[in-house]
This record gives sequence, structure tokens and C-alpha cells, in this order.
Amino acid sequence: MLKAFRAVAAFAGAVAVFIAPAAAADYPTRPVTLVVGLAAGGSTDGAARMLAEWLSRGLGQRVVVDNRPGMGGNLGAQSVLKAPPDGHTLLFMGPNNAIATSLYKRLPFDFVRGTEAVGGVIRLTNLMVVPPSLPVKTVQEFIDYAKKNPGKLSMASTGVGTSVHLSGELFKAMTKTDLVHVPYRGSAPAYPDLLTGKVHVLFGNLTGSIELVQAGQLRGLGVTSATRWESLPDMPTIAETVPGYEADVWYGVVAPKGTPPEIVARLNKAINSGLADPELRARFVRDGGVPMPMTPAEFGKMIADETEKWRKVVEFAGVKVE
Repeated sequence: MLKAFRAVAAFAGAVAVFIAPAAAADYPTRPVTLVVGLAAGGSTDGAARMLAEWLSRGLGQRVVVDNRPGMGGNLGAQSVLKAPPDGHTLLFMGPNNAIATSLYKRLPFDFVRGTEAVGGVIRLTNLMVVPPSLPVKTVQEFIDYAKKNPGKLSMASTGVGTSVHLSGELFKAMTKTDLVHVPYRGSAPAYPDLLTGKVHVLFGNLTGSIELVQAGQLRGLGVTSATRWESLPDMPTIAETVPGYEADVWYGVVAPKGTPPEIVARLNKAINSGLADPELRARFVRDGGVPMPMTPAEFGKMIADETEKWRKVVEFAGVKVE
């Protein structure tokens, strides 16, 4: 009986090995769904749609963006993790997914263990901005002023647990400054209060704040990326004052755990060829992004590293969402 069971198991394994490459060779056999866990119209959605347009051509099947907002992107992530691991349902992910792992107390899934990393897409940066009425012109002057006025400066964000919020919390942790967090429902209601000095600092998306800085309505102190941003070479990094500080916004693609490596490799090749295409690359750069081609292994390590990094920040900030 045991010999028969082993024989059947061996045969099944051989069949699985035989079928996987064959399935990958035919992939995709129908339209591919690229899930975005945030609402349509934002920067995440825009980047996903540009990638989907390219992949539709590269894969020979239509790639459809499916917005499934809710719980900071967790509803969309859960739908992908439950999908068949055949490469036809993918997730366009960002730092919100890495943050959610520690931010939410009871997630019904393990994001890192439940996904296969496919590849990186683009990086963006946030910009630390203050109203001109605040008597500081550099990151160091801001730190000194905040330490002389503990608990008197307020830090706006686009919501609890967002990358904008945690960029500020990371700054607070590394500089030992006491800033009062004031969450808003997105950037639109935050900027009027920042412009009038009702709140004192925002680590906002570069695309949302750079025009206000260039118009003199806000003062930019530093970008959150590790190195100076290509389109703003004269703007210092926060890390030049606070060594080791880095809070990039980044996007990439993951698939459900168990997706055949041949399919992952084909998707990775299609994404990276898009990032090398002058037209698509220019569109990403025009929107403030820097293409981020990676192997699946490199992107998987990045997800794990970012998840651990933001876990420490969430614990420092004492932020939890039920």
C-alpha cells in the first residue's frame, strides 16, 4: 500500500513538473487583472495604469486595472492572495502594504509569506515642507526649533499609517523631536492649513508640493530619499542632516504564493523591458518617478526589509488600527 502511495505521489510530482513549464509557455491565456488597493485617480492608480498599458502589449493579452480600495489597501491585497496562483491576478503594491503588516492588529493573511515578488516598478520621494511663516530654512534649523518648542509644532499627514504619516514618524524617532500628529483625509484638506500656518510641517508627496514650493507659498527643507532627487538637484536630502534617514515611496508587482517561477520570470522580463522603454520611462519620470527595475529576488528582499523597517516605526509611534 505504501509503495503504491509513493508511486502515485512520484507520478503526480512528475506531472506537476511537466505541466508548469507548459502552462508558463502558454501564459497568459486570458486577460490579466492588476489589482490596485487604492482608489482610482491617485498617483498609485496612475502608475499602475501606465504599466498595465505596456504589459498589455508585451504579454499579448489585455491587462485590466481593478481598483479595490479599503483598509489601507488590505482588501485588494487579500483578494490577490486568495486568487489562483496562475499569473492572471496580480497586485500593484506600495509601501502601504509593507506598513499594513504591523499597523493592523488582525490581518487575515501574511503578506510577505503569501506573495511571490515579481519586480519593482518605480520609486518616488516625499518632500519635507513648512510654511514660510515658520522661522526655519534648513532641516537642522527645524530640528533645533522643534527641540526648543517641544509639543508646540504640529505635523500634518494624509491619514494614519500612510507613507506621508510614517515619513514624519521616522523623522521624529531619528531626531528625538516632539511633533503633534494631525491626520487629514488626503492631501487636499491638509495644504490650506499648512499654507496658513495652522500646521507646521508635512512630509508630502513631491508631485503635490513642488509647485507650491516653486511659487514661494511653501518652503522645501529636504527630500526623503537617500540621495538628491534628479529633478531637484539643489534640494538637500534629510539624510544630509539626519544620517540614515530614508522614506521613499515605491511601487512594484507581486503575485499569489505558488505562482510558477516561469510565469514570474516572464512577468519580470515584461516589466523590466517597459522600464527600459524610452517612452514609458519618460512618462514615469514626468510624473516624478524613477524607474526601479529589479529581479524577483531583489524585490522580495526589498519588501521584507521595508516591512521590518516600518514595523519599528509603527511601534515607536504607537499606532494601531483595529
